[in-house]
Amino acid sequence: MRTKTLKKNKINVVTLGCSKNVYDSEVLMGQLKASGKDVVHEEEGNIVVINTCGFINNAKEESVNTILEFMQKKEAGDVDKVFVTGCLSERYKPDLQKEIPNVDAYFGTTELPHLLKALGADYKHELIGERLTTTPKNYAYLKIAEGCDRPCSFCAIPIMRGKHRSTPIEEIVIEAEKLAANGVKELILIAQDLTYYGLDLYKKRNLAELLEALVKVDGVEWIRLHYAFPTGFPMDVLDVMNREPKVCNYLDIPLQHISDAILKSMRRGTTKEKTTKLLKDFRAAVPDMTIRTTLIVGYPGETEEDFQTLKQWVTDMRFERLGCFTYSHEENTHAYNLEDDVPEEVKIDRANQIMEIQSQISWELNQEKIGKTFKVVIDRKEGNYFIGRTEYDSPDVDNEVLIDATKTYLKTGEFATVKIIEAEDFDLYGEVTV
Repeated sequence: MRTKTLKKNKINVVTLGCSKNVYDSEVLMGQLKASGKDVVHEEEGNIVVINTCGFINNAKEESVNTILEFMQKKEAGDVDKVFVTGCLSERYKPDLQKEIPNVDAYFGTTELPHLLKALGADYKHELIGERLTTTPKNYAYLKIAEGCDRPCSFCAIPIMRGKHRSTPIEEIVIEAEKLAANGVKELILIAQDLTYYGLDLYKKRNLAELLEALVKVDGVEWIRLHYAFPTGFPMDVLDVMNREPKVCNYLDIPLQHISDAILKSMRRGTTKEKTTKLLKDFRAAVPDMTIRTTLIVGYPGETEEDFQTLKQWVTDMRFERLGCFTYSHEENTHAYNLEDDVPEEVKIDRANQIMEIQSQISWELNQEKIGKTFKVVIDRKEGNYFIGRTEYDSPDVDNEVLIDATKTYLKTGEFATVKIIEAEDFDLYGEVTV
């Protein structure tokens, strides 16, 4: 056992999982910095905080493997302490304490004050909007609510995150103003369910009113909507999208499936007919809208007929953006009572079939962009290319615009007018126009 280091403690926050976890890590880091702590994100540090994901099997495996990796570093004397927080810790704390007992402490998703205390810091209630962003300087995630009241059969999020709790509009605006003052130009609104925003605080769905307040924030040029639920979607949001140029013509709305039998078993509260009408209403209201969705294949009881219905629907709807996941059988969810009867190789094959269809659709839609001009934000430089996005694309999950860096100099975080000269299934190539 080595002697404890004499150098000042440096806290390394490691983030796994979704954008909600990114946000939570940033808040944690902001609190630590306010208490005078030396804190870094995924760099070297002698104290490690792992913010875990516990959503599906792959994410849980990654989280456990990361914990074990840092426990080896602790045993080797390369780090002094390891703390674990986040969704996996919330969901499986007793099991983790039993299986990996030499972690210094485990904390759930609502135990930030306790985690800070363990790190020698105080929780400061007055730090509304104060956080250390880890994303490129031009965009930031803005969490507008926590938790979820939906009864979806396959989802463990309510177990880990609790009931839906909206953040008041005035607090969100303060946070947005602070982000804008630090150079953030794009706000990506996130929650487990954007559709439900405001029902608990204002007794009505209030997403449109929130957008009206956020478009007034100086410095913000794009506002993007992620993770809306199809049932009860507030259509007045589309009026704001049409009227306010800052609100991107973009909506991320996970639909999960389209077979009526599967939707009923998933407890989604909708049907194929209602979902298809909703999407047509979206397109009628905002003809220029890009719709991103995610689907689950291999759900218990999904027959070949159910899958063929889904395939045909994906072909017919021509989503601009689509992701597909295989079903993960999660303890303590309603669907866990069902037999996980679709073989893993069938799940994977079905997901691949869906993504092949989507790849072709994306290629066809991208070909239509050749010769057209778009406002593009520059996220980063890689090799000989500046990498940017249009308002129709979200970071990490959507199409990117590549611009030859040997011909043009661009600043990261700035906007440029770009003409598309070539297109692949998920990448666009462009040149800057004056």
